[in-house]
Amino acid sequence: MKSISTRLTLLAALVTAALPAQANEAAIRKSLTTLQPQLPKIDEVRPGPMPGLWEVRFGNQIKYTDATGTLFFDGEIHDLKNQRNLTEERVVAASRIDFSTLPLKDALMWKNGSGKRKLVVFADPNCGVCRRFEQALQEMKDITVYTFVIPILGGDSPEKSRAIVCAKDPTATYLAWMLRAESLPKSTANCDAGLIERNLALANKVWVSGTPAIVLPDGNRIPGAVGAVELERRLQQAMGGKS
Repeated sequence: MKSISTRLTLLAALVTAALPAQANEAAIRKSLTTLQPQLPKIDEVRPGPMPGLWEVRFGNQIKYTDATGTLFFDGEIHDLKNQRNLTEERVVAASRIDFSTLPLKDALMWKNGSGKRKLVVFADPNCGVCRRFEQALQEMKDITVYTFVIPILGGDSPEKSRAIVCAKDPTATYLAWMLRAESLPKSTANCDAGLIERNLALANKVWVSGTPAIVLPDGNRIPGAVGAVELERRLQQAMGGKS
């Protein structure tokens, strides 16, 4: 009986401790949306890394406020003693993607060697940096690359994306365009290019706003192109040191 009583006491203490946090979260949400209605949708409010400071997350952006939601802080917090950027660490954590949930059936796929190391790329056919990154990818061994084509750069990106996904061999057509600038075929009128819209919706969902955006097997991402050497290092790190 004493053990049960102790557990109930601990449970009551935990519930009681959680109530102020919930109250603060509600107050902060209400205050910020009232005082700054132009702010993006608030995804999360949680205690910050300092007493009295609260973290407010908008997608993968981290801001800070006081417990009343009337003082707003836009900046980074650094732990000088341990040489850590606490804000950056939270952004990385918030940006992490569950690789297993990505709809890879809508991606173009190619592989080198065994293909045991997997990588996702969001790319626009008009993205020059994406082309250079695609060249670097060709140097990687034992890799499978899934590319979500997203026309976000304007101009004729939508037409080029449609021509690629509607081609007889979309992956070969994409690589020919990105690596050798070969002319794209004309897309047929009856082509179902619905996956482009799905890819754009996915990009919006996981906060991809520029290309190339790279997702590693552990869910971490690289916001922009890197060379083959750096990509190799990041891949090995993502796979726990396994090559």
